Amino acid sequence: MIKKLLFIPPVLLGIAVLYLAASGRQTPERKPPEERARAVRVITAEPVTLVPRVTGFGSVYPGTVWSSIAQIAGEVVYVHPDLKKGTILAAGTELIRISEADFLLATSQAQANIRSAEAKLAELKITETNTADLLKIERRGLDLREAELARKQDLLDRGTVARSALDLEQRETLAQRKKVQDLENTLRLLPTQSTVQEEQIAVYKTQLDSAKLDLARTRITLPFDARIATVNVEAAQYVQTGGTLVTADSLDVAEVEAQIPISQFRSMIRAGTPENLPDGMTAQSLSRIVETIGLEATVRLRAGGEVVEWPARFARISDTVDPKTRTVGAIVAVDGAYAKAAPGKRPPLSKGMFVEIELRTRAIKDRIVVPRAALHDGKLYIVNAERRLEIRTVNVNLYQGDIAIVADGIRAGDTIVVSDLVPAVDGMLLTPESDLVLSTRLKAEAAGETPPQ
Repeated sequence: MIKKLLFIPPVLLGIAVLYLAASGRQTPERKPPEERARAVRVITAEPVTLVPRVTGFGSVYPGTVWSSIAQIAGEVVYVHPDLKKGTILAAGTELIRISEADFLLATSQAQANIRSAEAKLAELKITETNTADLLKIERRGLDLREAELARKQDLLDRGTVARSALDLEQRETLAQRKKVQDLENTLRLLPTQSTVQEEQIAVYKTQLDSAKLDLARTRITLPFDARIATVNVEAAQYVQTGGTLVTADSLDVAEVEAQIPISQFRSMIRAGTPENLPDGMTAQSLSRIVETIGLEATVRLRAGGEVVEWPARFARISDTVDPKTRTVGAIVAVDGAYAKAAPGKRPPLSKGMFVEIELRTRAIKDRIVVPRAALHDGKLYIVNAERRLEIRTVNVNLYQGDIAIVADGIRAGDTIVVSDLVPAVDGMLLTPESDLVLSTRLKAEAAGETPPQ
């Protein structure tokens, strides 16, 4: 029993030691909570020069496409040896010749018909002269017959001639009158016959002109310097009227139609359009708008690490809007598409080349731009004077590439957060660090310049 109770003293001793140790320990000192600042990259809002612009992409196509359509039928007797797809030929080059035999015969026949009709007309004029002379003679004979008839009538009245003699003279007089009447009728018809013959000559001359025109159509020449696109004819082939023989593309002007979102195009025009322009869309008002806002274009080809540019001019807006993509076609023209080519440096603007189009208006001063990535559902993060976060709603009137043009909501001198801030709590403490590289890039991009790398 005594042995069982021997564990009690050591336990009590341990408890006493723990108590003494706990009672002599000091309470740990508590420090007040400290607020930690978040480091962020910032830029300072300042007015810059803005060039409103939009970009789009499209394929190059020639400004003029010439199609040679056979206007006559016949056998092809000549084809230019260089008439092949892709060949560049000069204006006036004879490409194709169709057999002239049928049209030379038609020309000869029309000329023979004209000579025959002219001879017939000359014959009618001679006949008219002869008939007029004969009419004078017959009228003189009629006068004599009428005088003899009057004399015999007087003799009959005196009883010196028989009645039968008078009747005979009357018949002779009537016969002479008929001759005169026939000649007068002939003279009346001759002018009409001459008119008919003259009209027949006009018909034959028209046939001759048509034959000459068909003869000229046997030779097909290139109307301007062009690049051959398609060839659908060979020598000794019979071509039918209306068949397309050759198509060629002009070299002087190339056009590109780029699809641009309607909202972006509208915002660019609105940003560069003054208030005094008239409403309505006419040829004159559209020309005035383009001139007033100074609408310019640049065609850009990106080939690997190289960029080739061509100055272009704004030509027109496409007639339709794509209902699926809600884009409008802006068509620009590049003059001297081939003349400006330089071997190894600048390729010609060939058909089908996929390029970028940049449309821009005149520069606008005193606009505040921010990085597009700095916007968060229409809000900007601002560092206030106490270096705390202020979430501010802004109004953006134009997005342009990687930048956004702010209409109102911020002022010049405001500090804008451009780095990701998650979570973003209004009033949180920040440590701003200026991003000078980004500020320089924003100014360059707003001005339409190549930003420094």
